[in-house]
Amino acid sequence: MSASLTFVTPIPGLEPLRNFTLTEIEGVNGLYTLRAVDNDGIRLFVIDAAFYLPDYSPEISDEQSSALDVQRPEDAMVLVVANPGDGGTSMNLMAPIIVNATTGVCAQIILEGQDWPLRAELSTRSA
Repeated sequence: MSASLTFVTPIPGLEPLRNFTLTEIEGVNGLYTLRAVDNDGIRLFVIDAAFYLPDYSPEISDEQSSALDVQRPEDAMVLVVANPGDGGTSMNLMAPIIVNATTGVCAQIILEGQDWPLRAELSTRSA
């Protein structure tokens, strides 16, 4: 699977890039690369929160939903940036990427007033 994503505002630290390709990593369910269209050297790993984090339920504002044209929760795909390292893989649960699953319009949303960690350890999921 591969999809084109367009961020309504650039990801912090990756300005001015807005256009990315989301590509599933073959053989690993729910793991993707997010690669900048205009700079092939920019790549992030992201995971599908629905697959790896079934209890993760970030809340976004009506204004944020409107900017992405997300009418219902099931219209959104929630991705979480994963950072592989020597001690394991950490995830940023405080700033998920919310994708309109129909249009590919997306945004990295910083969750304010919610108790999600900036760095959470990714545990192994059984299939």
